[in-house]
Amino acid sequence: MVRSQEAKMDDAERPGPSDQLWSVFEFARRYRLAKREENRLLMLYGPTASLRDLLANASRHSLMS
Repeated sequence: MVRSQEAKMDDAERPGPSDQLWSVFEFARRYRLAKREENRLLMLYGPTASLRDLLANASRHSLMS
């Protein structure tokens, strides 16, 4: 018995945890981003983006500065 290609997913095709869509608002709250940084991410991606993109493009400023 042969499985159809539609039913079989390779590991490379499966969405990983970093590929899931996140709310930019939730991401900013969870990672304690400044409102200015949250607005920048909203302009860049809209209300949702992949966790990978958010982590790669978000920046937190040091609280010690």
